[in-house]
Amino acid sequence: MSRTSECWFENCRIPAENRLPKASGLRAPLSCLSPARAGIAWGVIGAAIGCYETALAYAKSREQFGRPIAGFQLVQEKLVWMLQEITKAQLLALRLTRMMAAGPVRPAQISLAKRNNAWMALECARKARDILGAAGITDRYSVIRHLMNLETVYTYEGTNDIHTLIVGHDITGIDAFGG
Repeated sequence: MSRTSECWFENCRIPAENRLPKASGLRAPLSCLSPARAGIAWGVIGAAIGCYETALAYAKSREQFGRPIAGFQLVQEKLVWMLQEITKAQLLALRLTRMMAAGPVRPAQISLAKRNNAWMALECARKARDILGAAGITDRYSVIRHLMNLETVYTYEGTNDIHTLIVGHDITGIDAFGG
């Protein structure tokens, strides 16, 4: 769960002894974003796998027109897409983790992994919900919970659009943020 709220301070002075050591500006408090974003790149894979496994089990057990819906082409296409994208996301997160262990990485490299994997997991949840039909929007299965959480993850620690601009700036050298 991500508790989202608004916080503001007016006429607030922080005594020097309560400030972060060697910190000036927003760089210090925002320094936690890169590790958090890398963690998200891994965490969303778990949600995607949960959705995939639920959809696969449901498709094998749910019968329609005298046979399991897993035998229908469109259901198989969704399952194959999910497995393919989960596998690619795992490789991307693993590569990022190994790069981070070897030394510093550029923020754009982390943004690419967060952007891709959050999108992939959200799409897996949507496909799983579709495979489950009406049951996909009930709390009988975990898919709808994952879907709602992934909608949040898609937004926090930088929206998909923000990560697009970070990666775009990195590959073009041109800042699209405006300033």
